[in-house]
Amino acid sequence: MENHLINKVRIITSLVLMYILAGCSSPTLPPATLHQSDTVDINSYKYLIGAGDTVNIFVWRNPEVSGTFKVRPDGMITTSLVEDIPVSGKTPTELARTIEEILSTYLRDPVVTVTVNEFVGPFGEQIRVIGEAAQPQAINYTQHMTLLDVMIQVGGLTEFADGNDAILVRIENGSQKQYNILIEDLIKNGKISANVDVLPGDIIVIPETWF
Repeated sequence: MENHLINKVRIITSLVLMYILAGCSSPTLPPATLHQSDTVDINSYKYLIGAGDTVNIFVWRNPEVSGTFKVRPDGMITTSLVEDIPVSGKTPTELARTIEEILSTYLRDPVVTVTVNEFVGPFGEQIRVIGEAAQPQAINYTQHMTLLDVMIQVGGLTEFADGNDAILVRIENGSQKQYNILIEDLIKNGKISANVDVLPGDIIVIPETWF
């Protein structure tokens, strides 16, 4: 008898929930914003600091304000003198000049050097591989990286992949562009002419074959 009542309550609850959901008009979220990388060709690449990076800040003749700092998820760091210094999206040199400007309030002619450890970088600078890759994932960009390098990192294609119908999505001049890439020719047939340069922020979509 008790189990019968419990099941009846569950059924009624499910029906009420379905009624509520059916009566609600769910708003549609806007599409994700894809940001254009500052790297427009393979020779213009400069590493940008991102959340999760560790930055070493050396202030000449001022060891008390020097140190190693982890970039917070909000893209900022806190030093012994200044809280909430924005660092994400800057090159190490740009950050050094920013810190010099900030420290000039407290120190006379500060000279700052910034180096980076534990490279993560901004999400927008990563290369993302989705679909029928053996290990779909986001990859940190490395200078002069090519499609072949990316496919090695994701373990190649699955047996269901349609590699020659894959596309590469890239933001150029504020617009989303799509390029056809021949991954199967590259990694299965050894067609090196199918290898292409990739840039920070590229998205590679590998569809499933229809047969």
